Amino acid sequence: MKQTKLRTKDIKSNNNITFPIGTVIAIQNYYQKLDFNQVFGDYKKKGRDINSLIQALISYKLTENQSISKGSEWINREEVRNEFNLKEFEERTLFRVLEILGKNREEIMLNVEKIIFEKYTFEHTNVLMDWTSVVLYGKKCPLGKYGYSRDHRPDKKQIVIGISQLAEPINVPIGMTIKAGNINDQTHFKETFEQAKPHIKEGSLVIYDKGANSKTNNELVLASKMKYLTSKKLNKSDDRRIKSFDKTKAVLIDKEKEIYGLKYTFPSRFDYFFFSEKLKEAQIEANTRRAIAKFEDAKLLQECLDKNKGIPAKFRIRNELVDIKYTYQTKLKELGEKEALDYVKAKTVNGREGFFCITSSENLTLEEALQTYRKKDAIEKTMNSLKNEIEIKPLRVWTENSIYGAVLIGFLAQLILSLIKYEHKELKHTSVKFLKISLMNLTVTVECLYHKAKRKIYANFDPINMLILGLNCTET
Repeated sequence: MKQTKLRTKDIKSNNNITFPIGTVIAIQNYYQKLDFNQVFGDYKKKGRDINSLIQALISYKLTENQSISKGSEWINREEVRNEFNLKEFEERTLFRVLEILGKNREEIMLNVEKIIFEKYTFEHTNVLMDWTSVVLYGKKCPLGKYGYSRDHRPDKKQIVIGISQLAEPINVPIGMTIKAGNINDQTHFKETFEQAKPHIKEGSLVIYDKGANSKTNNELVLASKMKYLTSKKLNKSDDRRIKSFDKTKAVLIDKEKEIYGLKYTFPSRFDYFFFSEKLKEAQIEANTRRAIAKFEDAKLLQECLDKNKGIPAKFRIRNELVDIKYTYQTKLKELGEKEALDYVKAKTVNGREGFFCITSSENLTLEEALQTYRKKDAIEKTMNSLKNEIEIKPLRVWTENSIYGAVLIGFLAQLILSLIKYEHKELKHTSVKFLKISLMNLTVTVECLYHKAKRKIYANFDPINMLILGLNCTET
């Protein structure tokens, strides 16, 4: 009988192990290049080498990146341990490392920042600053507080992270601060700025968004002999500008996006006032959706009141320490549905749509002010990378110091990938996600041979991981 189908592959089990080696080599190379052994070596003298453990944790962060318990299993495989010259260790050893890092975080960050500027001669020291929140699972850590959640989880406690980063074309993070989850950006600004300040040259431009904009913070920058550029929340004085705004008297900044601008000069600052037709359309559309959502909420609440049903959880304060008796009344009884919807739209759409204002101590043209502020999206990308590519979230229930330590490991991973992009101009526009994938793709298979002999087989070279590791075709 003639065979017409392939037989099932005869697969036999073996003791071979394969794991990503590109990430490990890259981390070890930069760890040595940045002299991190000197930064961390004094914090743990006994037991397993802290530098080997930190390199292993950063490598794990950029590969498997699950829990610390899983990380202990991943690193403790003999073939992986050998890459870091480690002997077998207990799971609690990694938690101890995070505790040490967290306890000494301020000194560590100062030394990391110092080494960055010793090893690299940057084109400038203009700096971007931004803040974000990270959800904290669990309620025992005192660092976790309820606050404004950028992760859209107001029901969860959180911490707040501040990042300082050198602006274009460098885009390398140089500092990180961590505060309780109820600290706002204006308050957090001082610590983030003071941490970065020692290595920022006089006359440098400090760029931050309107969340951190305050008279106190702006004066702090000026007192340090630097300049600031930020955006501001529109107020009543801006409403007067809006009321008298005439496109024929304004400067057309961006024809494609229909952006017009006016410059206002004050004794100590300059306001760059802009209007965008496309932004106006987008904001009106978003505000209309928000108005409809409010209207639907009111309808739901009125239905519950009419039928004497329980009030949905989203309308109630969820705090075990707060005892409240609720009384609700909507305007739907006195207004018809159409009138109610028109009413809420009128309250939501306020006439400021399409207008925004940048303010600075620096005398710039309208084009320069807009272009400089737009480049702030570089630090927003870093924040997104830190949270979603490096994946520092979610943070589980740990001690305060171990939370600091875990976030610091994520920062070091982000720093190394940012330096890779800075050093290799070909990778400037390559996302952190693809850098991670490329390094993870380069694997080593440890093949077990007879008489306990082992052979390493490297596979999956590509142009990116070869560039990062300084390889060429003849070496592979």
